[in-house]
Amino acid sequence: MQTPYRKAGKFTGLKPDTKLTLQKFAKLTAELEKLIKIVRPKLIIEVQHGASFGDFSENASYQIAKGRLRGINERIGELEHQLKHAQIITAKNLDIVQLGHTVEVEVNGQKKEFTILGSSETDPGRNIISDQSALGKALLGAKVGQTVTINLANKKMTYKIIKISASDLD
Repeated sequence: MQTPYRKAGKFTGLKPDTKLTLQKFAKLTAELEKLIKIVRPKLIIEVQHGASFGDFSENASYQIAKGRLRGINERIGELEHQLKHAQIITAKNLDIVQLGHTVEVEVNGQKKEFTILGSSETDPGRNIISDQSALGKALLGAKVGQTVTINLANKKMTYKIIKISASDLD
């Protein structure tokens, strides 16, 4: 029987967004510290304990611990890379919409607020949108009073910028 071959998906191997708020940077730093100082040492002891039973080929506890340790080491590497290349979002100029701003807009007669952050911090349920989203791209660089239009699959949406303020997520 032949093993089916699957092509990698379009989101495979995407690099994490380097644009982070100070809060997200601190959270990732704390996660990295916990993995290095607490989680990894426990797993190393677990691997050593499993190895003491010998016969690695049929030693399930060793194989599981080794796999978990490999996963933790991979996550540590990802976090170290992301933190090393991080760009902290600092939006000071409130004349134009920038990354890190909260923007109050009027759409279809209703007022809404959106905070524009990097793609790793989006949360549509809390109206935190990515700078790479259609709305985020349209709003960036716009001024108060300006109107931006985005094309959706079946209609056009027009947003009038009412107010630009600094995000409270810094």
